[in-house]
Amino acid sequence: MQKNLPYHKQLDLILEELCGKNPPEPKKSLLLHACCGPCSSYVIEYLSSIFDITIFFYNPNIHPETEYTRRLTELKKFLTEFPDALKNKVKLVVDNYNVEDYFSATNVRSEPELQNEPERGERCRRCYEFRMRRAYDYACKNGFDYFTTTLSISPHKDSKMINEIGKLLEQGGERKEGSPKFLPSDFKKRGGFLRSTQLSEEYGLWRQDYCGCVYSQARRG
Repeated sequence: MQKNLPYHKQLDLILEELCGKNPPEPKKSLLLHACCGPCSSYVIEYLSSIFDITIFFYNPNIHPETEYTRRLTELKKFLTEFPDALKNKVKLVVDNYNVEDYFSATNVRSEPELQNEPERGERCRRCYEFRMRRAYDYACKNGFDYFTTTLSISPHKDSKMINEIGKLLEQGGERKEGSPKFLPSDFKKRGGFLRSTQLSEEYGLWRQDYCGCVYSQARRG
């Protein structure tokens, strides 16, 4: 695979290879870190016929806890209603919620300058990394073939940063036989973000108006 290809084209090549097996092979397992129902919707539609998907909900960054609960509830609701999720038996794993994990991982209290950064800065990079690392560790322990995240579907997220983190996690696991591969993505491309808004409207999914953390909440609008 050409490393200089755009991420969505790198994904195309992987999907073509998986779908082109003759005879067809059983689906590869994919651990999909997700932050909410709307961001998951298009990705499930896109990938669930190709991968055996387990959604991994780990988002201690979300503030306040009522917001976290609402996003998780919307995701659960969507998974019980969306035909692609039901047909392809998409599963859900919910990890612990402890907002102190977010503050510890990003170190924003000791580096207050990070608190005022706009989205896509160092605070966000640390937040992406600690959630993706948690997903990667879970994928390793549970024998998944691939892992990735829905984060790249948002126009407000830095896809380059997200993919670089994922690749570094994968490379750190190369010493272990059977370590999961990172699935490169830029899910917003080719109308992915637009499709997620259409699915949200079709299924009545509530769409949040800020990323999740207390600092993005303060900057919304």
